[in-house]
Amino acid sequence: MAEAKEAAKGGAKAAKDVIFVYDGKDKQGKEIKGAEVTSTNENLAKAALRRKGILVSRIKKKSTPLFGGQGGKPITPGDIALFARQLTTMMECGVPLLQSFDIVAEGHENPRMQKLILNIKGDIEAGGTLADALRKHPDQFDNLFCNLVEAGEQAGILESLLNKVANYKEKSEAIKKKIKGALSYPISIMVVAGVVSAILLVFVVPVFADLFSGFGADLPALTKIVVNMSEFLQAYWHIVGGVIITLKISYGQAMKRSQKFNEAMQVLSLKLPVFGEMLKLSAIARFARTMATMFAAGTPLVDSMDSVAGATGNIVYYRAVMRMKAEVSTGTTLAQSMRDSKVFPNMVIQMVQIGEESGAIDKMLSKVADYYEEEVDAIVEKISAMMEPMIMAFLGVVIGGLVLAMYMPIFQMGAVI
Repeated sequence: MAEAKEAAKGGAKAAKDVIFVYDGKDKQGKEIKGAEVTSTNENLAKAALRRKGILVSRIKKKSTPLFGGQGGKPITPGDIALFARQLTTMMECGVPLLQSFDIVAEGHENPRMQKLILNIKGDIEAGGTLADALRKHPDQFDNLFCNLVEAGEQAGILESLLNKVANYKEKSEAIKKKIKGALSYPISIMVVAGVVSAILLVFVVPVFADLFSGFGADLPALTKIVVNMSEFLQAYWHIVGGVIITLKISYGQAMKRSQKFNEAMQVLSLKLPVFGEMLKLSAIARFARTMATMFAAGTPLVDSMDSVAGATGNIVYYRAVMRMKAEVSTGTTLAQSMRDSKVFPNMVIQMVQIGEESGAIDKMLSKVADYYEEEVDAIVEKISAMMEPMIMAFLGVVIGGLVLAMYMPIFQMGAVI
């Protein structure tokens, strides 16, 4: 379940990350020396490496130079996608591999990415292969990336497979950004609405409450509710704030440390209206895109299943793919194993079956991936179009309700006069 944990990993990050340097061995028994991993403490760093199948023999905090550190932003998946595309472009132009690393490193603004690229170049100059050099940095290059590069080196088609890797990483990052954008927009609006409401209740409503106290008349029910909320928030703001912060930290830690909680949240996310459908389609798209890329590289079906399962990004589909792996290893066709999993639409199963019969399964899976990526785009647009009026209505009810509650006694007083 290592890939499930890694794909599911999320939640809030700690305030400050630390870089650790470690030696060890990967799943294939190959030695890793001087590799780096970022975490908040040594125990979490070891746990993260164990989840990746790395047996750590030595780990220590990276020493910081006396006059300043390494600097730069953390390396993101987008940086890796850009690196793959740039390296592919250099090789297509006939630039030698080692010179390509120099050119790509010089063109990158992030010092950490520059150091990573030059470290990889150094390992290759020392006589290692590109795949071995990449495997020394498991935080940046996953098994799928390394396996495809290794297949390309062995078959003499590194340029072609690097292009497939670049396409895969770019499409994967694009779909992730769309999903994050669709989810973050309503959340950010809710946070802003909460902050504005708190400001009104703490600073504005008390001014009106003092004014209303001199009216000598009963206040409207809505005004009383708002005034009571304001008094409660003024008296217990530290408790309310503490509860909110505690819940946020607890959720983040539970997502990071508890596999059962993390998996339960992933299962629940698929049941959400609209958003759940988007997450299902994106998991299917990632499954099809990863499987198509592995097939195109000539990777055996059973061997590719681990990488495909981890790439789906959801525990439901991870478990389904691992069950499919067990069935395929006993002679069941991929289409039949997908049908037995009961998580893939009939259209996907039919396309895979046609691909198996015609010997063009990679092309069929690519078409499936294209189709479902377009479906995700359509749902994101639908969510955006749907959320805008809903958010406006929400803001109107919350903010407008507070303002109306404050002016209702004044309107009543004016009507009496």
